[in-house]
Amino acid sequence: MFEHWKKRRAHWERMVHKRGADILKSANMQKEKKFLQHGKVSVYTHSVRVAVLSLFLAELLRVKVNEEAMMRGALLHDYFLYDWHEKDDSHRWHGFSHARAALKNAKKDFQLGEIEQDVIQKHMFPLNLKPPKYKESVLVCLADKLSALEETIRRR
Repeated sequence: MFEHWKKRRAHWERMVHKRGADILKSANMQKEKKFLQHGKVSVYTHSVRVAVLSLFLAELLRVKVNEEAMMRGALLHDYFLYDWHEKDDSHRWHGFSHARAALKNAKKDFQLGEIEQDVIQKHMFPLNLKPPKYKESVLVCLADKLSALEETIRRR
């Protein structure tokens, strides 16, 4: 059973890197390699992990989703393009405001459908009060929390 999930993970990682290549290779996403998210994990790596974990959760829970939209939204969910660890008053409410900044930046750089926009905008629920509208958004929200928890705990 473990071997099956290991193979599936490799499949999802390849899928994310292939189908999300335009996002991953973009200049602004490359900048995200320099910004830390949780512990020693970059925003870039965190975003890839969330995309892969979202695909895993969809399959594990047997939820039929728009994989492409969910994966692209997951890659862009933290596309806020700044180091939130820097001492700066504008970063003070990062947890509440970065989803809005990520959506604004993503809309500038990429063509986004309704699902991708909802994934990005609602991934911080319940900090952002509007709940996710799509199952893809719910899965990314959950994957983001699980990934953040793992990255934070591993740091310690």
